[in-house]
Amino acid sequence: MKTFINFFKDENGASAAEYGLLVALIAIVIIVGVTSLGTKINTDFTNLAAKL
Repeated sequence: MKTFINFFKDENGASAAEYGLLVALIAIVIIVGVTSLGTKINTDFTNLAAKL
């Protein structure tokens, strides 16, 4: 029973899960930012090519 209670008191796995979620959220923000920036740059280069 003591081993079972100690298992639930141990927080080492929780911090690893939190870091995993943090990395996933940062990756999503980077992907969204790069995608929107890439679309804008593509539009700008298309407009520039049309003017040339």
